[in-house]
Amino acid sequence: MSTALPRQRPFKQVDVFSSQAYFGNPLAVVLDGAGLTEAQMLRFANWTNLSETTFLLPPTPEGRAAGADYRVRIFTPGSEMRFAGHPTLGSCHAWLQAGGQPQATQRVVQECGVGLVPILKDGQRLSFGAPPLKRSAPGAMQLAQVAAALGVKSQQVIAAQMLDNGTAWLGLLLDDPHTVLQLKPDQLELKNLGLKVGVAARYAPAAEAPALIGRSNREARAFGHAGAQGKPGDHAKSTVGETEAEPNLEVRAFAAPIGILEDPVTGSLNASLAQWLIAEGHAPANYLAAQGTCLERAGRVFITSDAEGKVWVGGESVTCIDGSVLL
Repeated sequence: MSTALPRQRPFKQVDVFSSQAYFGNPLAVVLDGAGLTEAQMLRFANWTNLSETTFLLPPTPEGRAAGADYRVRIFTPGSEMRFAGHPTLGSCHAWLQAGGQPQATQRVVQECGVGLVPILKDGQRLSFGAPPLKRSAPGAMQLAQVAAALGVKSQQVIAAQMLDNGTAWLGLLLDDPHTVLQLKPDQLELKNLGLKVGVAARYAPAAEAPALIGRSNREARAFGHAGAQGKPGDHAKSTVGETEAEPNLEVRAFAAPIGILEDPVTGSLNASLAQWLIAEGHAPANYLAAQGTCLERAGRVFITSDAEGKVWVGGESVTCIDGSVLL
């Protein structure tokens, strides 16, 4: 354990995947993690009691030579993660706001456990390039156990995949957004199964089901969320009171095995869901995902695919706390 005396370190708490503070997913960012031991980082992450806390460091010599602008270590209250989505965008937002200068004009390169992650800047929105995905079919018994824990019938599961882009999820595509929003999982059973589970369902296009779209829109605004967003590809920052773009996908994330019953907005899950669903023809190349509705959040995740087919996961961030921490 380090014997160095604690000192004041610049600190921000950021709300990610929302243009309105307190409606996204919070992240604690220690902007100077130099000299801290892994045990100290973990202790602080445990104390913040947020789903993730990050510590920014200079890139390794190898990372800098490859273009990295900074290095990040990502911790849950109980362990370190090799990659996570909302900590990637939130850390980049905090680094830029604190005066970080990327080597490239419109591109930031983050070094983390999975390697180098490119991040594009477009106005107020940042988008990370989804890391390489490993995926496979879950076992029939495993899938049946998870479905039972979620309280869904087998015919409500359209498709399922084990997804791993540095953090592992069992991804389920369900039949209807209402099914997703009405889930009341057996969290103890999910914890005992040892699986983080991400569920999603597509909203029908407006031309096919205008009544469903109207209904889903009312649900998305059930808690008075006013933070409007543009359509995928339209990166102009929206203002309160404008008409919110309709989401194409409703997402929920259950992570009982790591002590998070439901995550408000999950970048890593949305990245792997997008890579899987687009590749299998279950989703268009560009779409807007909503997450956090059942937690009274208004998370919006913008999925885009470039000419080479690389998936980018974007969203806005807002700084809620700006100061220093004794660490």
